[in-house]
Amino acid sequence: MRIFLDANVLFSAARSAGAIRQLVYALHAASHTLVADEYVATEARRNIAGKAGAEAQAYLLALLDQIEVSAMHYPARDRAAVLWLPEKDRPVLTAAMALKCQALVTGDRAHFGAGYGQSFEGVTLYSPAQLALALFPLA
Repeated sequence: MRIFLDANVLFSAARSAGAIRQLVYALHAASHTLVADEYVATEARRNIAGKAGAEAQAYLLALLDQIEVSAMHYPARDRAAVLWLPEKDRPVLTAAMALKCQALVTGDRAHFGAGYGQSFEGVTLYSPAQLALALFPLA
């Protein structure tokens, strides 16, 4: 499965060895293709530089080297599938659609939460916990 990682997921994975980092590791180990674009990569780098130390910054750079990062920035067009989102978040869903991802994982419940569990042009939105349960159900 192609899974688009939002900036907050990249940030959380880089900042601590908690549940998000474990999820990203498990997704990679299960041979899912992890995807981002330059828009979310830049946001993650900017946030980690301002809010975390050198170790987290190094981890983020290593993580970005291990995933598929599109050099393109996908500005949102007037696509009905993204108009429900705030303008600054529309490029995230637009990129996930353009990069043919089946899932977009984001911890941004305030902006994306209303779309969790729904599909938009082939991209299903998940919180990290929802994606973990969907792909790694408890036995």
